[in-house]
This record gives sequence, C-alpha cells and structure tokens, in this order.
Amino acid sequence: MTRLLICRHGQTRWNATGRIQGQTDIDLSEIGHAQAEKAADLIAAQRPDALVSSDLRRATETAAAIAATTGITVATDPRLRERGYGPWEGLTDDELAARYPAEFACWRAGRPVAIDGVEELAEVSARMSAALLDAAGRAPGGTVAVVTHGGAARRGVAALLGWPDEIVATLGSLANCHWTELRRGPHGWRLIGHNLGT
Repeated sequence: MTRLLICRHGQTRWNATGRIQGQTDIDLSEIGHAQAEKAADLIAAQRPDALVSSDLRRATETAAAIAATTGITVATDPRLRERGYGPWEGLTDDELAARYPAEFACWRAGRPVAIDGVEELAEVSARMSAALLDAAGRAPGGTVAVVTHGGAARRGVAALLGWPDEIVATLGSLANCHWTELRRGPHGWRLIGHNLGT
C-alpha cells in the first residue's frame, strides 16, 4: 500500500504577517526553520522511502531538514508550487478585500476567481494530481514524503480523492509543517489523516 505524506512548508515572514505568497520565492523564518527541524523528526519516524519537494525556497528548506534527518535525497518538482496569485501576491487579506471585494469573497468561499494572473483552480488540481502521482511512483508500495504549499496541497489531495469543488472548500488548511496522509490500496486513494504533526 503506497502512502503519501503531503506536508506544508514551515512558516515564512509573509505567513506571519498574513501576506499572500503564491509563487513568490520566500525563505523560511527562524520559526519556520525550527518547525522544519521538528517536523523532520516526526516524518523520519514514518520511515519515508522517497522525498519530493516544490522548488520554491520555503519548501526546499523544509525538505532539506527532512533529508538531513532521513538521509534521503530530495527531488524537486515545480508542479508542486503554490497556486500562482499574480497581482495578489504580497497583499494581505485586508488589502485584497479593499481592492478586490467581490473576487476576495469568492476566493474565501472556495469559488473560482477570474483575475488575470491568478491561476485557475482546475489548473492547480491538474498539475498537483500529476505531481503527486509521479511522486507516489518513486516508491510503489512504500512511503513518499512530499513538501508543498497549503493551497496546492488541498487541491492535490482533493483531486486524488475525486472530490468536487464544494467539498474541497470544507477541508481545513494545513498548518505550517503539518501534513495529510493518503494511502492507495485496491480501491484507490483514501484519506487517512489531515493536519498531522505537532
């Protein structure tokens, strides 16, 4: 039975100040590095056979802590990046609500947002599901740790489980350095746990 541990990166300064990161390449904060070290021990206890990360720094820095603890080499995949938010990147919720009130309300409700430069949800789901399936293929019957981003993780998990958009919005956000566990058996992918970690 193949296991996927789909982990969100550690905290960044933009996370702490509530700024939309999207695909802007931000480093981990000191808190984020500490979270990554702690998560590395927890994920190492799951005995992963492979490790794949988004190529954005906040993810690769998190994955590097896991690699140092497990001795596993990190493979990177740009398809594991966060959703691209274009003109929204760097803005806070308050700034978004003031500048894009209708679109912001749709986004918060989990509905599609039509703004030039903001990646379509279907595109995120498609690239994330493909990336997760390829990651799972690195250790068939084993455990694969994947380091990605909160919104992208949600879309990828939902795509593998076959959930429609209205269900996706009900899945809570992953905390920094927490993960979702999926297992693939004879009847497809199953959700085993969500927001795991401490």
